[in-house]
Amino acid sequence: MSAPLPAALTAFAPGDLLAPHVAEALWRATEVHAGAARTVPTGFDALDAQLPGGGWPTHSLTEVLTPQAALCEWRLLGRSLPALMQDGGRLYLIAPPKQPHAGGLAQLGVAQEQILWIDASKPVDRLWATEQILKSTPSGAVLAWLPLARPEQIRRLQIHAQSCDAPVFLFRPMATLVDASPAPLRITVVLAQGWNLEVRIAKRRGACLDESLYLPAMPGNLADVIPPRLHTVPAAPAVAPSRKETTHARTLGRIAPPAAARVTVSH
Repeated sequence: MSAPLPAALTAFAPGDLLAPHVAEALWRATEVHAGAARTVPTGFDALDAQLPGGGWPTHSLTEVLTPQAALCEWRLLGRSLPALMQDGGRLYLIAPPKQPHAGGLAQLGVAQEQILWIDASKPVDRLWATEQILKSTPSGAVLAWLPLARPEQIRRLQIHAQSCDAPVFLFRPMATLVDASPAPLRITVVLAQGWNLEVRIAKRRGACLDESLYLPAMPGNLADVIPPRLHTVPAAPAVAPSRKETTHARTLGRIAPPAAARVTVSH
């Protein structure tokens, strides 16, 4: 019969075995890691309560997986943008699937002169642009649509993001959830009943979260104008995820004229 384990191994008490400053810095994997970097509130109390540090992390990547590009991004991030745009912050958009709508972003608290749109069609150009922005120590928020990024490429971006004081969001297809990712935070978001978003935290620094979060995400400018009966409209049918990169023509439903294909909102 095997001998019993020493008491120090069966009941680990950090305060008894480690120096006080080491015990305070110790993090257990069964706990949600508070993190030392600054975080930005998401605007959803239920989501903040489940994220390490209580909000969107800085000095790190957040990977957002959606069934279709340009479906949930702004409803998920819109509430956090005003705080990020203070003190001269800018919104860096790398290869969004649709041309940014300056009027809609202004309603979210982002002025036109605060938008930097980089229209890069090739995956290698998207990665290069994202990396250069992270190296420039941006202030505000970085949003990059990288559906074809490989794990080693995301790892490189994560290294650069560690010196970036702005939240960095990578938008990728839901199908990539089966692949490993170096991003410390991975969430999935889909449309739910009514104006809600269903969010699942697939990966975080800490204990797993099995249940979904249902976030009320009706745009603020609609709450006062739509009738009550439309507050509970059925959710749109989910679109099957695809690993193929969506072209501008298919995303917009039409062929854009060449002169308008690469018109930036602001420099």
